[in-house]
Amino acid sequence: MLSWKLGKKRKGGARLKKTALGETLAHDLADEIERLLGREAAQALDFEALETAVRRQALRFAARVVEQQLNADHSDFTGPSRPCSCGRSARYVDRRAKPFQTVLGELRLERTYYYCAACQQGFCPRDPQLGMEDTSLSPAVTRMIGTVGALVSYQEGSGLLRELAGLEVGVKQVERTAEALGAEVAEDEGQQVEVETEGPLPHTLYLGLDGTGIPMRREELAGRVGKQRDGSAQTREVKVCAIWSAESRDAEGLPRRDEGSVSYSAAIETAASRDTDSQAEFTQRVEREAKRRGFTQAPRQVVIGDGAPWIWNIADEVFPQAVQIVDRYHVKERLSQVAKALYAQDEEAHRWAQRRHQELDEGRWRNLTRALARHAVRSPEARHCLQYLKRNRHRMRYPEFRAQHLCTSSGVLEAGCRVVVGSRLKRSGMHWTVRGSNAIIALRCYKLSGRFEDFWERRAHRVAA
Repeated sequence: MLSWKLGKKRKGGARLKKTALGETLAHDLADEIERLLGREAAQALDFEALETAVRRQALRFAARVVEQQLNADHSDFTGPSRPCSCGRSARYVDRRAKPFQTVLGELRLERTYYYCAACQQGFCPRDPQLGMEDTSLSPAVTRMIGTVGALVSYQEGSGLLRELAGLEVGVKQVERTAEALGAEVAEDEGQQVEVETEGPLPHTLYLGLDGTGIPMRREELAGRVGKQRDGSAQTREVKVCAIWSAESRDAEGLPRRDEGSVSYSAAIETAASRDTDSQAEFTQRVEREAKRRGFTQAPRQVVIGDGAPWIWNIADEVFPQAVQIVDRYHVKERLSQVAKALYAQDEEAHRWAQRRHQELDEGRWRNLTRALARHAVRSPEARHCLQYLKRNRHRMRYPEFRAQHLCTSSGVLEAGCRVVVGSRLKRSGMHWTVRGSNAIIALRCYKLSGRFEDFWERRAHRVAA
C-alpha cells in the first residue's frame, strides 16, 4: 500500500507534513493569482477569464504536487521478485512511467514493473492500488465519463467533459469507458439480491412490467421478424421492471406514488415462457428486483401491466399470490383505437369511445362487450379488442380495485420507460448493439434507483483488493 495519503492520518496519527515543495507551490499559486488580477479595479476585470485561469493554474499546481509525491514513493517495490497472479514468481525489471488522465490534469507516474516469464505477463502493483489497472483514466475521470455517458450521447458527453471539467476525452473513449462501466454495473446487479429496505414495508407494493423498442444496428436484427412491411425488424424490445409504493393519496383520495419509492431494472432479454423448463433471463431479473425490494414480503402485492401475455406468464410463475391489474389507461387507449376504426368522424368516434370508457370505469361489463360485439364481425379491431377484454376480464375489476384503494394505471412504468430508455436510447440517429444498450440501461437504472453510490463503493474495494 502507499505510505502516504493526502488529508488522512498515518498509522500512528500524524498527518502528512507540509513540504518545501508544497510551500513553494502554494507561493507560486499566490503569485500567479496576483499576476492575473493585476492592478486593475474590480469593475474592469474579465472575471470569467480570471476564474477559469485561476482554476486551471490551481489544478496544474495540484497535479505537480500529487505527481511528485507519488513518484517519490517507492513502496510498491517489495523486492527482486513477487508472486504473479498465475501462481509463479515475477521478477523486478525497472520503474516505468505512464501518463494518466486525472481530474487534476495529466500525471506522468513512475511505477515498479515486474515481469513473469512463466505466463509472459508484466504488471505494476501500484496501478490497482490507485484504481487504474489496465486503464489510463483515474477513478474520478471514469466516474465522470460514466455519468455523462448515462445521461447524454457520447459526443455530447465528450463536450461536457471538456466544458465543465477541462478534460479532453474523445468520443470513442467516452463510449468505450461508459459501456465498460455499464457492463460492470450489469454484472453487479446480477449479484446483489439482498433486501435493501430498512424498517417496515409499505402495506402495498406495486410491480410493473412493460416493454419499449429501441433502434438497433443491422447486424443485431438478422433473422428477426418485425413490424416493417417486408416483415423485417428495426428495433429490439427493452423490457422494464419497476417497483414502487403508493401509500399517499391525492386530493381526490386516489393512490399517489410515494416520493423516492421507485426502483428500476431493465434490459434486452427474453421473457418467461411456459414451454421451457428453466427461467428466462428477464424472469430472473424480475425475481432479483423483487427480492431487493422485499416485494413478496409486503402484506399486499400488485402486478400491473398492459396485457401482454409474457407479463402475466411472469406474474403467474413468480408471484401467484399477487393481485393482477391491466393498466386501465392502456385498455382505454385500445377502445379509442377501435372507435377511430369504426367511425370516420372524429366527434362520433370520440362519443363512442367516451361511453366505452365510462362503462369500463363503472364495471358495466355486459354493456361494454355488447357494444364491441356489434362490430366484431366486420371490424377486426373490435374483434381483437373484445377477445383482449375477455382474456383479461379478471384483471379489469376496476370498481373493486378502486374500493381497495389500489392503483389501476401504470403511469409510473410508462414514465419509467421514457426516463430509463427513451430519453437516452431512442434519440434521432442512434442505433445500438445489445451489449452497448444493456450497459447504458444498467447505468441508468442504478442512477435512477439510487444504487450507484453503493456500487461505486463496492467497486473501489474490489479494485483495491
